[in-house]
Amino acid sequence: MSERDSPLADHSMLELFRMEVDQHTAVLTDGLLRLEEGPAGAEQIEPLMRAAHSVKGAARLVGIRDAVELAHLMEDVLVAAQKGERVLEPGVIDVMLRGVDMLILVAELSEHPGGQLSAAQQTEYQSLLEDLRAIMAGRLPEGRRGEADERPASPDAAAQPAPAGEAEKAGPVVAPPARLASFGDAAAAAAMLAVFRDEVARSRSVLMQGLATWQSPPSREFVAPLLHAARAVKGAARLLGLGDAQALAQQLEALFSAAKQGAELAARTLEQMVAAVDFIDRIAQAGGGAHLSREEQERYIALCQALSDGGGRGAVSAADKPVGPESPSAAAPAPAAGGGAEDSPPADREGAPVPAAHRPKAEQEAAGRVLRISAGQLNRLMGLAGESMVEARWLRPYAESLIRLKRRQLELVTLLDALRESLDGELDRDRLHRLLREVQGRAADCRHILADRLAELESYDRRAVNLSSRLHREVVASRMRPFGDGVQGFPRMVRDVARSLNKQVQLQIDGQSTLVDRDILDKIEAPLNHLLRNAVDHGMEPPQEREAAGKPARGTIRLSAYHQAGMFSVVVEDDGRGVDLDKLRRKVIERGLVSEDMGARLTTAELMEFLFLPNFSTRDQVTEISGRGVGLDVVHDVVQEMRGMVRATSEPGKGTRFQLQLPLTLSVIPALLVEIGGEPYAFPLARIERILQVPAGAVREMEGYQYISVADHHIGLVAASQVLGVADGAGRREELSVVVLGERKSSYGVVVDRFLGERDLVVHVLPPQLGKIKDISSAALMEDGAPLLIVDVDDLLRSIEKMVGVTRLERVAGGPDSGRHTSRKRILIVDDSITVREVERKLLEGCGYQVNVAVDGIDGWNALHEGKFDLVITDIDMPRMDGIELVRTIRKDAQFARLPVMIVSYKDREEDRLRGLEAGADYYLTKGSFHDETLKEAVVELIGMAA
Repeated sequence: MSERDSPLADHSMLELFRMEVDQHTAVLTDGLLRLEEGPAGAEQIEPLMRAAHSVKGAARLVGIRDAVELAHLMEDVLVAAQKGERVLEPGVIDVMLRGVDMLILVAELSEHPGGQLSAAQQTEYQSLLEDLRAIMAGRLPEGRRGEADERPASPDAAAQPAPAGEAEKAGPVVAPPARLASFGDAAAAAAMLAVFRDEVARSRSVLMQGLATWQSPPSREFVAPLLHAARAVKGAARLLGLGDAQALAQQLEALFSAAKQGAELAARTLEQMVAAVDFIDRIAQAGGGAHLSREEQERYIALCQALSDGGGRGAVSAADKPVGPESPSAAAPAPAAGGGAEDSPPADREGAPVPAAHRPKAEQEAAGRVLRISAGQLNRLMGLAGESMVEARWLRPYAESLIRLKRRQLELVTLLDALRESLDGELDRDRLHRLLREVQGRAADCRHILADRLAELESYDRRAVNLSSRLHREVVASRMRPFGDGVQGFPRMVRDVARSLNKQVQLQIDGQSTLVDRDILDKIEAPLNHLLRNAVDHGMEPPQEREAAGKPARGTIRLSAYHQAGMFSVVVEDDGRGVDLDKLRRKVIERGLVSEDMGARLTTAELMEFLFLPNFSTRDQVTEISGRGVGLDVVHDVVQEMRGMVRATSEPGKGTRFQLQLPLTLSVIPALLVEIGGEPYAFPLARIERILQVPAGAVREMEGYQYISVADHHIGLVAASQVLGVADGAGRREELSVVVLGERKSSYGVVVDRFLGERDLVVHVLPPQLGKIKDISSAALMEDGAPLLIVDVDDLLRSIEKMVGVTRLERVAGGPDSGRHTSRKRILIVDDSITVREVERKLLEGCGYQVNVAVDGIDGWNALHEGKFDLVITDIDMPRMDGIELVRTIRKDAQFARLPVMIVSYKDREEDRLRGLEAGADYYLTKGSFHDETLKEAVVELIGMAA
């Protein structure tokens, strides 16, 4: 590890640096794997180049020179490839992937005191730099073409598996059990072993899920993440000198590569691959093959022999493909949970469900998919469409009858004029009586015509409403599927999991005919899968324990679905042991989530809410099925994504119950309509905690923040007009209309102008040209055809939390607005690097300035319209809108034409500085020479002191 020479490289900055490296290396890894599929265009390389550039800048700022040099060379390779000067062939991509692994390792080491690369890792680091320089020189070192990292990483890993085609004649090639390479001290070695275990855990879930759902022949998109996972383990094992784990990972990589090229793997080979993944995990937990027992080492050698055979004979042609019980589809191995390929939804670490948004891209593309619809439904839709056409034709004759009414009214007006003339002239009683009779006749005609037309219009309104309701119901029904269609694989999954745990469990499914939107049914499959696995693993007791408690030896899990109050409810309940509330309370206190005094006062309902927190588990030991704390938080996130909610209850000794409450369809939502700034907005009812009408006198204030108390709970108040950036249309008010949003730890009361009532809204997706609109999810139409916007509650809550930290909130009651101006000057920092943003923010806030941040040019441009700023500090290289374009956009707008703008960039060439100044920047500061006083002096020079 290079010396950290930056005074800013404190622990918090190093943690931010590691987070940023994680983010950008994920972009690099995914992008490099996609580039391996075919020719690379400049637009595909651009995000990878930006990611490498960001890592380089962040590393330079915190003084980690190893990462700066490595990221710089990787950026150079990508720039050359973008210009067409270098070809990203497989060998080059392998070297780049090794660079990604090394960046992750360096970032992880940076957080540990005294963390340094070991001698073996320094050798690998220097070799990697040489390879990158060789690529820039137009050559790849001999022996590294194709598979650039096939050489031994250490003496312990000297023996590597032979290529697949040579396995038979060469015999089994086994890497001997290796010891962890020396890291200088025990603390550093332990830290690096922990890093390796985390890498194995991440990759293991991907590999296990892929092997469990293997279908021959697999698509290239299916194999790509498995191949990457095997490579990641291999690279990590090589860096640590764990030759035994490296050898197994390399065998897996070879088999996945063969499958990606079209080879088919036999069922036996798939089983051996599952065993190899398990063995890699065992090596990681033991700290290296040297710590394995003699029996385990013998099993290791046998497994390497089997995989070598699998590499030579496991890839079979279609003609040789096994059939019957030995076929991969029948005997595809599963994780210890035991679900078959048809039963196992996409899963995260240790079987935790993965949200639909994280599944492969092919599964997300629903726009062109084919949906099943019954002939009866199609006939009814056609019939309703015909009725709609007939009803539409009724309007023309109706309009013609109104034209006749208009003629009668004109005649009536003419007669009234003649009557007035008669009254003004000589009085002719006979003529006067005749005109009056004609006026009365015409008026009676108009009255009758108008009454008939009104009756027809009312009848038409009833028919139109009835027809539109029937048509809507049929369209919605065409999207509906019986609940049973989505749960067919669950009984088998529950049986297999129970058998693997030596338990007796049966699954009862009620409400299989209950209809639900097909999209919702697809999305809830993974959450239900995890809840059922949890019920078997956590909830159900072994047969002997159940009998001792007076229960049947066979436990029962009931999965129920039904409609309730216009919502779709799904309940998973078991008759097991229930949640140990005392143990849960101890876990909550041990993790520091609450104080000991508060933990003792938590109610059962409040305790159960902690189960949905990320990385929270009541298990002390990690198993194949649970214990890693991943799962229930994902269940909560998926349900919340569908505008639903999930609640858990438990009775010790009797069982646990999870209830999911979801909308019937995602295309129509029940919503609360409110008025904000004179415009209508909608809040989804499912995301509202409660609504309140609060007297202005009930609002309290503490340290500049206003709040109300509801059931001994303080709820902070925020003006919706301030969050959304619109004018306050209510002014001073005696009573506040409050929408309470949020849950668990925090909730906010959003003060609106007034409530407009509840409506069922048909959701309209916003045009993609608009991009993501801050705090808005979609749109809808009111009954009179006026448009309204539907609030994105999650985005709104994030905006509120951001405002609370950096902005004075407007007063919602009790006096004039005090949030229009602040006594401190405001600066907006625009930079896509979280490390740079935080460093600059801390420096300037330490000088007394009020600082807001934005993640790119578009975000910065939007932030400028949300408040008054005295200075903008921007980077140049950013996604969506770069700094030069942002400066030009600011200068073109008369509102901001005189706003001071400073560019702070790593680009230190004179032409870059001139380009920035020509765009309209007032100051150009180079990050390469960045330090505290330079930035402070530049800011003071532009806008003066903070006060």
